[in-house]
Amino acid sequence: MTDDTTPAASGGGTPWHLWVVGILSLLWNSFGAYDFIMTNTQGEAYMRSAGMDDAMMAYFNAMPMWMYAPWIAGVWGAVLGSLALLLRKRWAVYLFAVSLVGAAVSLVYGLLNPMPMAEGMEMMKYMPWVIVAIAAFLWWYAGRMAARGVLR
Repeated sequence: MTDDTTPAASGGGTPWHLWVVGILSLLWNSFGAYDFIMTNTQGEAYMRSAGMDDAMMAYFNAMPMWMYAPWIAGVWGAVLGSLALLLRKRWAVYLFAVSLVGAAVSLVYGLLNPMPMAEGMEMMKYMPWVIVAIAAFLWWYAGRMAARGVLR
């Protein structure tokens, strides 16, 4: 039986939960990457298919250019962090930290400039909080795996 608290460096191997967290993380963050790409390449057609009304689309279109930096950091830091976690690379910790900072900046921006919600999309106001919570968990988890010697 494998003890998942034994460092990988001393022969304990990779704990099973790293694969579960890594795969779920990659799936979750891949959707974020898909959403980023589609929002920026398909624009109105994609946003309408997602249920956004004119006011929500105007909000996204009025987003200042500087907000793309935390958005990019949050999305792509998370995707690369997920891949690094699955590859058992220590830099997953730093990539998830970049992602967390990007998500936190986006959350603060959204709190200071609330997005108008289309009818039936009121639950979307909680999504930035969920994203920050997941980003924080992934950063913490990668840090724990690095401290245990699972990530090299």
